Amino acid sequence: MARKVLSGVVQNDDCDVLGHMNVSRYIAACSDAVFALQRDIGMNEEDFKNGRKASFAVVHMESDFRAELHAGDGFYVTTEIARIGGKSLTFHHRLYRDRDDALAFDARFTTVLLSLETRRAVTIDADLRADLAPWLAADAEA
Repeated sequence: MARKVLSGVVQNDDCDVLGHMNVSRYIAACSDAVFALQRDIGMNEEDFKNGRKASFAVVHMESDFRAELHAGDGFYVTTEIARIGGKSLTFHHRLYRDRDDALAFDARFTTVLLSLETRRAVTIDADLRADLAPWLAADAEA
């Protein structure tokens, strides 16, 4: 289920010479959304160091720009899980402009659960799958 995980305001420094939010900032907002979701299920700095010692790391991204954002525009990001595989997971992020709820950016991040010790993909275990279940899209592959 898609949930609002992040909100912000476009700053002047977020904009490029074309006068709209730079590509890197859209991607950064979605990356931050991954960490916000992880935090919400208990995958935080303590878990990274002393618990599971793993985090989702992006290995592939597909995106569409739908509407421009400019300095001063408020925005929010919704995230849901489109697919859970053995070691991989696909996040579906949507970034909206606050004032009119216009979809500005739509992205899918395919990630792997990366061991922070071995730097290799590891299996998404049953406990983690249960923690992720509330975030599954209605049409998700789990």
